Amino acid sequence: FFCTYDSVKKLAKSKGFADGAALHMGAASCGEVTACIVRVPVEIIKQRRQASAGVSSLDILKTTIRTEGIAGLYRGYFTTVLREIPFSLIQFPLWEFLKKEWEVKAGRTPRPHESSLCGAFAGGFAAA
Repeated sequence: FFCTYDSVKKLAKSKGFADGAALHMGAASCGEVTACIVRVPVEIIKQRRQASAGVSSLDILKTTIRTEGIAGLYRGYFTTVLREIPFSLIQFPLWEFLKKEWEVKAGRTPRPHESSLCGAFAGGFAAA
């Protein structure tokens, strides 16, 4: 997620886009689309493993590919993306705003634990 998020922000800024909420929303959306490429197959295998006692994850992967093809690993991909994006549209612009406010108040870039606090608040707010 963050590799895509930061890369999209950097590219957009280099193309003249303002560093604001719209940029953070777009970058977060791109990050979710990319993260779900990994997240969805992992969730498919995890859920099937939970429902199939004694079957290994590798066996579930092989069976899924054999019976459903690669597309079977991405069942529900678009639904998952559509669930994740609204959350990120709120969380990441708020996180970036809180980090900037912290920097103004403290007179320095937030330390990692301070940035984490901003992220925790933004995530909690977005989830509410």
